[in-house]
Amino acid sequence: MTRLRCAILDDYFNIALDVADWPKLSDRIDVTVFSHPFTSEQAAASALADFEIVCAMRERTAFPTSLFDSLPKLKLLLTSGMRNASIDMEAAKAKGVAIGGTQYSRDPTAPLTMGLILELTRGIGRENARMHAGEPWQTFAGVEIEGLTLGIVGLGKLGSKMAGIAKAFGMNVIAWSPNLTPEKCKAAGVGYATKEELFAKADIVTIHVVLSERSRGLVGAADLARMKPTAFLVNTARGPIVDEQALLEALQQRKIAGAGLDVFSVEPLPVAHPFRKLDNLVLTPHLGYATEDGLRIHYGQMVEAIDAWTKGGELPRKLA
Repeated sequence: MTRLRCAILDDYFNIALDVADWPKLSDRIDVTVFSHPFTSEQAAASALADFEIVCAMRERTAFPTSLFDSLPKLKLLLTSGMRNASIDMEAAKAKGVAIGGTQYSRDPTAPLTMGLILELTRGIGRENARMHAGEPWQTFAGVEIEGLTLGIVGLGKLGSKMAGIAKAFGMNVIAWSPNLTPEKCKAAGVGYATKEELFAKADIVTIHVVLSERSRGLVGAADLARMKPTAFLVNTARGPIVDEQALLEALQQRKIAGAGLDVFSVEPLPVAHPFRKLDNLVLTPHLGYATEDGLRIHYGQMVEAIDAWTKGGELPRKLA
């Protein structure tokens, strides 16, 4: 059997080879791990030119038509998750590239969202850093979230999970999204609000909609202008859903109390990005999905898919 080459992309944690049974494929597959992001599409095309199989992590490396055109040897593209907006599915189909995905056992993004809320309101990480640095005792008076109103943009599976966590903390919860109805809110045990009402009433706004052309820029300057000066914005969905320039200006001008971001329009976030200079902005490097448990599932199912595909079988989780 001709040996095939498999590239594992964007393994920032250097964990892929440790959490899945890649040796199971060693009789037919040579695996190469790329632990750093490609600097450009041209760099990706050059690095991946000789690979028949690519394992992508989320949307970290985009696969537009032009990249598929540059990779004539590519036959199988696997992605973590069961959708990936950065893959041109029509181009893959036209090139005869099979696309497969992986499942989640659960979604850890909602707990991270609450962590960002707690950091914004109680300064846990900030005060921890001060304590370790030997700085003076208490300097940060926090905000109690019990009784505050959480506004959820998007009440799907993740938004509903977030609503349950927030209610456990004693928060009032309201929700809005373009297709959300009062009946769906009632069934989920949360209040319905229009978009304008949500941004005006909420003490904390958290975003849980899927990135699409419809949701790109969904939260803009007008929405931020409606927020209370004491309110916070949290985004653990996708960076482009929020107008980042409008958010930057709102934070610089102290029009809102602060924000917590786990996602950005450009990832990794450039070192010189102005977000990194703001003291009212909590930043995490897209950790929402990134747990050892989840990565073990993703990489394990990638091994399973490659094993089946190289034996002539169907992909266990084929993307349309």
